[in-house]
Amino acid sequence: MRIRTFEDLLVWEKGHALVLEIYRMTKYFPSDERFGLTSQIRRSSISVCANIVEGYKNSTKDFLRFLNIAQGSLEETKYHLLLSKDLHYLSEENCTSLYEHSNEVGMMLNGLIKNIRT
Repeated sequence: MRIRTFEDLLVWEKGHALVLEIYRMTKYFPSDERFGLTSQIRRSSISVCANIVEGYKNSTKDFLRFLNIAQGSLEETKYHLLLSKDLHYLSEENCTSLYEHSNEVGMMLNGLIKNIRT
């Protein structure tokens, strides 16, 4: 399959699905977290995909830089998930599911970076 747009990248697709799932889960967070943790976890998860998109049409060097930024945003998202669980905003089951999804996106990012470098 030839990759024509960022939407053809499986890592973007999986990342986008993660964002949608985080939005579904965080709509039940306390309203006083709307500008705090809810906003932070949504923004960091969006940043993963946004950096894939932003870097996609750039040079290889720039794309790798954006993918590294995406990795950082993903790690931030994972921390927010753990914090949400510890604050009892997410159940253990929901946190585990989202964390595993995040790990899958992370492995795909690592694979894409490795593939681009070789």
